[in-house]
Amino acid sequence: MAKNKENTPIEEPQDLRERAVVVAVIRDSQPIEQVEEFLGELEFLAETADIVTVRRFTQRLPQPSSRIYVGPGKLDEIAAYCAENEIDVVIFDDELSPSQTRNIEKVMPCRILDRTRLILDIFMSRARTAYAKTQVQLAQYEYMLPRLAGMWTHLERQRGGTGTRGGAGEREIETDRRIVRNRISKLKEELSKIDRQMAVQRSNRGSMVRVALVGYTNVGKSTLMNLVSKSEVFAENKLFATLDTTVRKVVFDNLPFLLSDTVGFIRKLPTQLIESFKSTLDEVREADLLVHVVDISHPNFEEQIDVVKQTLQDIGAGDKPVYLVFNKIDAYTYEKKDEDDLTPATRKNLSLEDLKQSWIAKANTPCIFISAVERMNIEKLRGDLYGMVREIHAGRYPFNNFLY
Repeated sequence: MAKNKENTPIEEPQDLRERAVVVAVIRDSQPIEQVEEFLGELEFLAETADIVTVRRFTQRLPQPSSRIYVGPGKLDEIAAYCAENEIDVVIFDDELSPSQTRNIEKVMPCRILDRTRLILDIFMSRARTAYAKTQVQLAQYEYMLPRLAGMWTHLERQRGGTGTRGGAGEREIETDRRIVRNRISKLKEELSKIDRQMAVQRSNRGSMVRVALVGYTNVGKSTLMNLVSKSEVFAENKLFATLDTTVRKVVFDNLPFLLSDTVGFIRKLPTQLIESFKSTLDEVREADLLVHVVDISHPNFEEQIDVVKQTLQDIGAGDKPVYLVFNKIDAYTYEKKDEDDLTPATRKNLSLEDLKQSWIAKANTPCIFISAVERMNIEKLRGDLYGMVREIHAGRYPFNNFLY
């Protein structure tokens, strides 16, 4: 404990954040490094939700147990650790089924969260506009509907009929389900109304070329947006800092175009969220060019690229022209091999120059290596974007000569 000049102890501020343990199942064919990386991402999600992770628990199984996710011995071990160390929450790296949730709750002395619920909670805390809040609420209610039984302890039947006799009436759980279903249909109506308004807004944007920034969460899309469009979009080093799509008109030389910053993608993105964020993702679907931003300093950036590509396929935007932007080159590190080391070089041993050469050679899409924070190579990025937008514009409006 620290002491002041009078040699009296100074009380250090207490960390009031919730304490958590994270749990994952290692599939038989899965390398341990991949699991460590997935758990690291889960811990970052927890940190974004203001939860501090104390310990990791893993177990190798052919597949997660359909009853309690992990084995019974491992579950008892986790429960004992939580009771002993005053843990507030246990976070599981997959979406738990309603029956798994109920079975685990019987054993655990604390609250449990699965990956989907954690992402939904983060989205709820990050939503700024009424539209984003409506989208997240809809996703939360759809997630909650099959899990209502575990959320109530008062499941006695309400009395029905007249006087003291009569039918058993409707169970409280059935009442709750009906309320949630009504709420879902009301939110869907509200969203469809907003979707129509946003579709009109998009159609009113006239003949300008549309460019959308896409990529994994926390790769620097909003920072790049601020740099290119000279606007003030909220950006910080946390997951899902951006939920609301921001559209800005950008003019390079004499060429105007629209640039939109979209919500980041993530591994195992809950299906409810993809459904709810339909209108936000319409910005991506209706774009003429996608600028795919990649965090090259991340050790598994190639997997993140695959996740984004797959998500784009899922939402029907897989056939758009893509410009690959490798961001954060200032934070890139690698392990130099010793000269007498004869083992084959791995991804960890590639310098930035080697990586550039391999990607430029194999990528069938144009790519660039930049640092948005340090403003490295930004002028080339602007030049490339200008060329691509100009080409799209000239192809669409061949007789519009304001460019020349």
